[in-house]
Amino acid sequence: MRVMAGTDFQPLRRFGLLAAMGASWFVPWAAQAHSPVRIKIAAASNLKFVLADLTSQYRQQTGVQVDVNLGASGNLARQILQGLPVAQFISADEVWVAELVKAGTTVDAGQRYATGRLALIVPQNSALPLAQGLAAVVRSMKPGDKFAIANPALAPYGVAAVQALQRSGVGPLPANQKVLGDHIGQATQFVATGAAQAGITALALAQAPEIAPSLQVLPLAADLHAPLHQRMVLLKGAGAAAADWHRFLLSPPAQAVFVRHGYALPQ
Repeated sequence: MRVMAGTDFQPLRRFGLLAAMGASWFVPWAAQAHSPVRIKIAAASNLKFVLADLTSQYRQQTGVQVDVNLGASGNLARQILQGLPVAQFISADEVWVAELVKAGTTVDAGQRYATGRLALIVPQNSALPLAQGLAAVVRSMKPGDKFAIANPALAPYGVAAVQALQRSGVGPLPANQKVLGDHIGQATQFVATGAAQAGITALALAQAPEIAPSLQVLPLAADLHAPLHQRMVLLKGAGAAAADWHRFLLSPPAQAVFVRHGYALPQ
């Protein structure tokens, strides 16, 4: 992966402190469990790789298996309202959590757990001028080229991508140039596989080892879009095991994992 430095992509403070504090955290309830415990959760697609790390770490520490249902935040919220049997919803923004709170399906208003970042991506073998920024890339695309983003009606990262295109001076993409992913993971795959010649994705996905070799990546300036504050919430009926997992995600060692995957700490 070739990563271009963004103009305001600042090192995240407190990372060293969080990592150093990691050894002191544990889960009393889960550690005392005498039989296998499984927790079912719903989570935004941008979290695929960070949650793979966190659920593996959590299972090693506690023996608790966390089963993750990934998708666009909007789709997941609607499925939960229709009865999807999960104990926790981890959204890519705060709007969809607020919808569940309003519907009375949650135990509280939830907690911010991270702030996301956008990245401009092109295939690894692309000649598009990535280092020159978003506007230059779009201007350099051929008439038949495709630009991938997540569907803004369903995915918060799609909303942020539309904002970034507007604030960078590109404006709305022509209908024949734009290709929408059902979620941010699909939009990323469009570019990684060459089905699209450029796109905007979550930085956390773009720099994941499973995808990075297929891409060139430019982190986008945070002021190109509204802050991607991400929120999670426990749903009514969630038990003690889910509550322990929820607390773990806010703990220093878990927050250090989010930072390592390209997220900023919650504000």
